[in-house]
Amino acid sequence: MAVASRIKPQELFTPDEWAPLSARSSWKGLLMVAHAWAVIVAAGAVFVIWPNPLTYVLAVMLIGARQLGLAILMHEAAHGGLHPNLKINDWVGEWLCAAPTGASLAKYRPYHLTHHKYAQQAEDPDLVLSAPFPTTRASLRRKIVRDLTGQTFFKQRFGPLLGKLKGRADGQSAKISASAVFAGEAARQKPFLLWNLGLLIVLSAAGLWWAWLALWIVPMATWFPLVTRLRNIAEHALVAKDEPDPFRHARTTQANWIERALIAPYHVNFHAEHHLFMHMPCWNLPKAHRLLEKKGLTGGMLTAPGYLSVLKAASGKAPAAA
Repeated sequence: MAVASRIKPQELFTPDEWAPLSARSSWKGLLMVAHAWAVIVAAGAVFVIWPNPLTYVLAVMLIGARQLGLAILMHEAAHGGLHPNLKINDWVGEWLCAAPTGASLAKYRPYHLTHHKYAQQAEDPDLVLSAPFPTTRASLRRKIVRDLTGQTFFKQRFGPLLGKLKGRADGQSAKISASAVFAGEAARQKPFLLWNLGLLIVLSAAGLWWAWLALWIVPMATWFPLVTRLRNIAEHALVAKDEPDPFRHARTTQANWIERALIAPYHVNFHAEHHLFMHMPCWNLPKAHRLLEKKGLTGGMLTAPGYLSVLKAASGKAPAAA
């Protein structure tokens, strides 16, 4: 197996530069988690107080982006970056970030670390996400439509259950009853179901039962899948396989404040730096980029000026950025 090439941080930074960049914080990661939830509550509250189509669309986009933010912070926890105490790091990452969005930190961590170990090599489990690109404009449009109409959400959330039921119907699992299939899937999804039940109870107690569907499930079924796709495209689409240069294992995409609010929260756009220094806390990635730029080391880094430019390249309308 070909392990992705690495570069030691000490080859790029002095000890005085590297120490603060790599330092863990007992409050910054937790503050980001609190910020994600605060934005979700605030965006929902704005629509509840001023209900109209504009505030609803804005709420769906902001909440969906912060649901992605929770997934990104789960990713941070997978690297041990949310808190220096690993028990706190894992509890927050599992129950406040992963479970609400239907993910599992315990399952995600080994998968994701394998992705880092074999980034852009044949053994990289995430190659399947970037393999379809470049694609046609029509294909990309179909993907976006599937995301925004809930088809992607339905497939991801209920696909495994339907697959098991179909296997049973085809005689592949004849000894397993339908109730056992449902029970097994419920056990697998238990943290997600508990979170959603809790949200529904709290909102119902406030007389806002409908907000669970309109302001939590709808964003999760529409905007969240879309921006997750955009993130995956920006990070690894059109990146060369078996790339020997560590500066080009992933792409850093410049993001303005609108893109940071609606597409790329919590510095996820600095993905080339993340692959270079995968245990660096995410809030230090912009600092690392500026230092590398000051040292003249970003010239060979894979970058893009914005998410629209990556989409154009991914749909074959323009060359990928250098």
